[in-house]
Amino acid sequence: MKKKYQNGFFVFGLLILTLMLTQLDYNEVWAGLKHTGYWFFAVIALWAVLYVFNTLTWYIIIKSQESSQHTSTEASDTKCPQREGNKGSKEPKPSQSVSFWWLYKVTISGFALNYATPGGLMGGEPYRIMELSPLIDTERASSSVILYVMTHIFSHFCFWLLAVLLFILTQPVNLYLCIILILITAFCITGIWFFIKGYRKGLAVRLMNLMKHCPGAKRWTREFLEKHGPQLDTIDRQIACLHNQNPKTFVSAVMIELGVRIVSALEILFILLVIMPSANFIQCILILAFTSLFANMMFFMPLQLGGREGGFLMSVNGLGMSASAGIFVALIVRIRELIWTAIGLLLIKIGKKKK
Repeated sequence: MKKKYQNGFFVFGLLILTLMLTQLDYNEVWAGLKHTGYWFFAVIALWAVLYVFNTLTWYIIIKSQESSQHTSTEASDTKCPQREGNKGSKEPKPSQSVSFWWLYKVTISGFALNYATPGGLMGGEPYRIMELSPLIDTERASSSVILYVMTHIFSHFCFWLLAVLLFILTQPVNLYLCIILILITAFCITGIWFFIKGYRKGLAVRLMNLMKHCPGAKRWTREFLEKHGPQLDTIDRQIACLHNQNPKTFVSAVMIELGVRIVSALEILFILLVIMPSANFIQCILILAFTSLFANMMFFMPLQLGGREGGFLMSVNGLGMSASAGIFVALIVRIRELIWTAIGLLLIKIGKKKK
């Protein structure tokens, strides 16, 4: 990536992080950290491990793209694109040139930019594509990032659906809760159906066609499609190719991301054990699931400010816990996010990829 773009991502993220830090009550933060004690270090270390598995998902996708390129298939709509007709284009570099631990660094920085950016994917994903493009061709870098994002979001829908089942099996359900659970189930099934269609036929062109109907974006979208239509079509065919030729890759990637969602509930368990020794892991999964569902509805907020705190309060109250427990968990999680956001921004400036 060019130095000026790297500096741009770094400065933008740093400004947003500084803004977020000004919103904290530092007396409350210090009291919370003292109360949490050594469990806070367990929370920080947990995410260092979780990011390894996030990176593994992306790494598997990149490796599978390379194997798909070398697999000859019968002519079909989902045939792996070979970049025919791109005169003067260089052959894509092999994905073995992508170091796992360099990808780990980029993954952390990408998530840091997503945390700090209103709209989430507006910061981290362009950064990942621009970092990866010099190592493999731009279309493969773009399709690998889109595939990873699709898998990451797809796993959220699966996780929320699993949480609905766990809630029914472990919690009393009245008519009001039944209606909410039905609505959540319908939302998750619709999301899963949408992404399965995207895996089979690609998603890039479909999303751009949807944007053509958005007020204020029609002209830009039309011009973008006219200029980059062939590249978007190539990306879509690569996405469909990976799903159809490598179903094991698809299943492995989704299961890893779903596993990350489940294991990340340990963060809430570590925090709750400080104030509620009776807390159990199932409760923590439910808190995380419904908090993340509510927070993702507030995707336009940087660092999901307010949305996550509100989600924690609603989740713990729904499980019969005190509001103070929700506030305490939300505070520690917010501090953890800020620390990893700062680490991710620093990693943008640290380390250079091998030529």
